[in-house]
Amino acid sequence: MINYPKSLDTIFHKLYTHNILPVIVGGYIRDTLLGIPSNDIDIELYGVSSLNKVEEILQEFGKVNSVGKSFGVCKMYYKNLDLDFSLPREDNKIASGHQGFAIKIDKNLDFKTAALRRDFTINAIGYDVVGKKILDPYHGREDLDKKILRSVDKQKFKEDPLRVLRAVVFASRFCMKLDKILVLTCKEMIKEKLLEELPKERVFQELQKLLLKSDKPSLGFNLLKELGAFSFFRELAFLNGQEYKEIFNSLDMLKQLSITNDKEFVILALAVITSKFSTIQTQTFLQRVTNEKTVIKKVLQLHTIDFDLDDFNDYDIYKLAQKTDIAFYAHYLHVTQKKKKDTEYLLKKAKKLNVLHKPIPPLVSGKDLIELGLQPSKEFSKILQSTYQAQIQNIFNTKSDALIWLQKNLLS
Repeated sequence: MINYPKSLDTIFHKLYTHNILPVIVGGYIRDTLLGIPSNDIDIELYGVSSLNKVEEILQEFGKVNSVGKSFGVCKMYYKNLDLDFSLPREDNKIASGHQGFAIKIDKNLDFKTAALRRDFTINAIGYDVVGKKILDPYHGREDLDKKILRSVDKQKFKEDPLRVLRAVVFASRFCMKLDKILVLTCKEMIKEKLLEELPKERVFQELQKLLLKSDKPSLGFNLLKELGAFSFFRELAFLNGQEYKEIFNSLDMLKQLSITNDKEFVILALAVITSKFSTIQTQTFLQRVTNEKTVIKKVLQLHTIDFDLDDFNDYDIYKLAQKTDIAFYAHYLHVTQKKKKDTEYLLKKAKKLNVLHKPIPPLVSGKDLIELGLQPSKEFSKILQSTYQAQIQNIFNTKSDALIWLQKNLLS
């Protein structure tokens, strides 16, 4: 029996009174069997062929989002649960790429036939909420117990190149091994260059899942290497054995740090992965996997910062704060330079100087220069920069002292 939120029973009862059988499917069942909590629940509805009818029934429970209607899916947020309602369907490949499928909805499909479109057996398990029974036509529970990742159907699997990356993510996330057939299938797909068909945003989504959801992301990259996927992530193929070992040890170390912001973690992880690359290699790698310019810019910025942990003073810390968030950058320093005590000392000093997250504000502004009788000009920025440099060198600590220094040294 699967324990699901009982608040859903009201919806399930309403659907059943309309002769619609709800079956909880996919990731929620897998995660529940693994003891992993989740608020994302996919529900497949049998005995109905129209999403319009489903939407009419669901409207009394909340706002229905029909964004996935063309794929036979509607969404609803209900009592802190993200619900996806779908109709049983068959997917038939009609064009190349991740989305080249014709969708055929069929209310008469049985669960086994409908589950044939699923990628892995562990995702092809359902729960009949009326009959109170688990539906497992492809022995997904057994594979979960044995930690074996198998495809439901080899030919269906090959129709979607994204599934190669999904296999790597699941294997890394749940410490599973790909069965022999799946290994050969993935290798064939990679050799046929099917990964090249994927839009980079989908590649980036799976890469983020690997980085965020796996306790040891190195497992996923080792599997990518084993499968021959470095022909796609080709910059990684140029690393020598020692460089590869250092990078992925650092990546796993990063995972052990308390970084709660997912976006920051992904940026740091990408900076670690590309830390042995040239600037051009880094740009090429990042541009192949993401369109997010902010991510690319911040990764490159981390590479350009040169900070000597063995020899620094307050002035060096003030200058570092002008370039980056020191608390953020310290994570990168910690895992790439492996100098824990020095990094902790840097953080302690930065906090004491009040520049842990941002530089100290300048004591003198353009308004102050105008009040001193200066006319706005190109020299303003030079004067303000020189004054700020004097400030972070602790030549003065108050605004009045700053103005005295300014008039004596720059305006006399």
